[in-house]
Amino acid sequence: MTDTTPEPAPTPVLAPDVDSAPPPFAPVRALLGGFLMGLANLVPGVSGGTMILALGLYDRFIGAIADVTRLRREPRSFLFLGVLVFGALLCFALLSGVAVTLVAEQRWVMYSLFVGMTLGGVPDLSKQCRPFGARVLVGALVGFGAMALLAYGLSSTPIPANVPVLVGIGALAASSMILPGVSGSYLLLIFGMYEVVVGSISEVLRGDRAEGLAVLVPVGVGAALGIALLSNVLKVLLARAPRASHAVLLGLLCGSVLGLWPFQESKYPELADRGERKAVAALVEGAAADYVRAEFGVAWTDDEVEALRARFAGDGPGDLKRKSIELERFRPSGGRVALSALLLVVGIALTRLLGRGGPAARHA
Repeated sequence: MTDTTPEPAPTPVLAPDVDSAPPPFAPVRALLGGFLMGLANLVPGVSGGTMILALGLYDRFIGAIADVTRLRREPRSFLFLGVLVFGALLCFALLSGVAVTLVAEQRWVMYSLFVGMTLGGVPDLSKQCRPFGARVLVGALVGFGAMALLAYGLSSTPIPANVPVLVGIGALAASSMILPGVSGSYLLLIFGMYEVVVGSISEVLRGDRAEGLAVLVPVGVGAALGIALLSNVLKVLLARAPRASHAVLLGLLCGSVLGLWPFQESKYPELADRGERKAVAALVEGAAADYVRAEFGVAWTDDEVEALRARFAGDGPGDLKRKSIELERFRPSGGRVALSALLLVVGIALTRLLGRGGPAARHA
């Protein structure tokens, strides 16, 4: 008899998945990303996460943090974060003085540049949201709305400083640092916890460790939990719902420029410099004028000292910090408007140059 049993179909040979192969590590882009991340952190109102997102490094950044927090031995993740941190530290060492001076005296210059650098990341990020649909639109509106609420809708609301609250605040503040457009210190100010947390660091340094650590330990635990949880959640969302997740990030990116209107200046210029702010705090607490001059290197006259005491009477360090970031708008000259527009274009071009490569740049 003839065997009519059909032969099994041959097992297909699958071609290697090129897209799933780990991309080559680009240390130069990571170094530049860290440098710009550090520069952003030197400018009030600008988030380091925004620069990472604008440069197309955000997915890689979140994945690396997730690997580290899960204790995975992934050399590429450690190398990427190491180069990123080195770039940020290099920026702090080289430009911290210049950046602080520009922010204090020419804030509109820095804001014009960073608005451009932020918007320069929109084209590549929007490509990762295609094809556009209802989910993408809703996601972008959610992200933009969150930034609008943060910029205009929240006011300082003090809350009790018990252990569960401190853990929650630590988680919220630390995890926000990896979200584009969100500042952890700003959230501390909103919830009235800045003075509590930062003041505890001073207490530890002064030797009062028990009281200071009672605040810093739960905040530190919350910070570690927040970063670990958020990074892993974001990694899953970016993998499983890439278009919707990138749409939310796109909304956050666009919304992050709401608070960066260039033509603003400090409402309290005497508080813009950290050293002078500490001197004002000492005066308010009753320190002698001669002591403040010698300790903080200020050259205020007796009349200026009395004026500062009267103006900030009753304000603690947290209040002074909050006032130091308050801004008021001014009417720019035609020359400043033209230069601001030029800086915006330069910022866009810079981001486009550093982040070129489109969606694939996120693997750099």
